[in-house]
Amino acid sequence: MTLESVVKFDSELNQLVSGIEILEAVAPLNYKQQRQQFFDNGCKTDPQFSYRPQSIDAFGLKRQLFNLPIESLSDPDLVQLYAGVINSYVDKIDQCCSVGTPDFLYDSFRYYGEPSEKDIRNAKFVLHLPSNDDPDDPTLNAAQIEAMLSEFAHTHEYEYAIKLDDNMIANALVSGTTVKINSSARVTQTDAEALAHHELGVHLATTLNGRQQPLSILSLGCPANTKTQEGLAILSEYMGGCLTVSRLRNLALRVLAVESMIKEKSFKTTFAMLKEDYNAGDEQAFTVTARVYRGGGFTKDYVYLRGFHEMLNAYETSSDFTNLLAGKTSLDYLPTINRLIEKGFLNSPKFITPSFANPNVTDDIQTFIAHAIK
Repeated sequence: MTLESVVKFDSELNQLVSGIEILEAVAPLNYKQQRQQFFDNGCKTDPQFSYRPQSIDAFGLKRQLFNLPIESLSDPDLVQLYAGVINSYVDKIDQCCSVGTPDFLYDSFRYYGEPSEKDIRNAKFVLHLPSNDDPDDPTLNAAQIEAMLSEFAHTHEYEYAIKLDDNMIANALVSGTTVKINSSARVTQTDAEALAHHELGVHLATTLNGRQQPLSILSLGCPANTKTQEGLAILSEYMGGCLTVSRLRNLALRVLAVESMIKEKSFKTTFAMLKEDYNAGDEQAFTVTARVYRGGGFTKDYVYLRGFHEMLNAYETSSDFTNLLAGKTSLDYLPTINRLIEKGFLNSPKFITPSFANPNVTDDIQTFIAHAIK
C-alpha cells in the first residue's frame, strides 16, 4: 500500500463530508433579537431560535460513506482511524439534519454523551471557590481584543484572518483559519489573553497542523474529539497563567445547565436556576443557557472541565503529549496517531501551543485548583 493510494481514499472521504459543520448548523440566526425579546418579556418566555436550513441528503450521503473501500487500507491503524471517522460523521449528519427538532437532543446525546455524577461534583466544587478576580484588570472592547489576537497570531507566525461578527454567542471562536470576534464582546485583559491562548494557541494551531498533514483525516477530526480539543484549549489558558476562577465558574455553569436541560427543564427555568442558585448575572446566565439549548439541546458544553482534567493528566504523564497537536485529535487515538507518524503517514505537529512550550504557571492557588478537579 502506497501513500498515494491512501491519499486517494482520504480525498474521497474529505469531498463527501467537507460541508458538515455542526457548530455552524446550531448557530442561531436570530440570537441578538431573541436575547433582547427574552429580557423585554421579563425572562418569562423561552427564546425561539431559528437556524440555517439544511439541504443534506442524509441517506444518500451515509450510503456513500459506507461504500468507501475501507478494506483497501491494509494498514490496521489507518483502518481503525478512518472507520472511526466515518462512523463519527454519520452521527454528525444526523445532528445537522435534526437541528431545531426534538430529535436533536438525542443525536447530541449519542455523540457527546451527558454529565456524570463526577462532572456534577467537579462543577459544584468550582462554584464554591472564592473569586480571585483582579479589580484593576482593565476591560477591553472588540477592537482591542482584535488587536491583541492579531499580535498573538503574528508573533507565532500563524496564518489567520480576523472578522467581527454581530450575531455570536461566544466572545471569539476559530472557524478554519478565520478568527471571529463578537462585536459586542467586553472582557478583561486577562480573559482576552485566555482567548488568545485558547482560540489561537490551540484551535488555530491544530487547524494549521492538520492542514500541513499529507492526509486530511486530522483536519476532519478524530471521533468525538471535542473533549480533547477543548481540554487542550483550557489547559493552554492554565499553562499561560490566565485561567481565572471566574473562567472556571463559567465552565462549571455550563455543566449544570446541560444537566438542567437534560431533565427537560425549560430555557427560562435553567436561566433562573443559574441566577438564583449560583449567582450568575443576567448576561452570563443567558449566554450559558443559550449555548446548551441551541439546536434543540446541545450537550457539548459539559466536556470542557472533564477535558481539562484529562489533558492536564496527559501533559504531566505522556511523553508523546505534543502529538495531540497534530490536528483535530482525540486522546483515545493518540497511540494510533503516534504509530502513523512513525510510519510516515502523518507528520509531527509544526506549531506547538506557546503556553505548552513555555509555561507560565506561577500561582500556587491556581495549581491547587487545577489538580483538585478530578
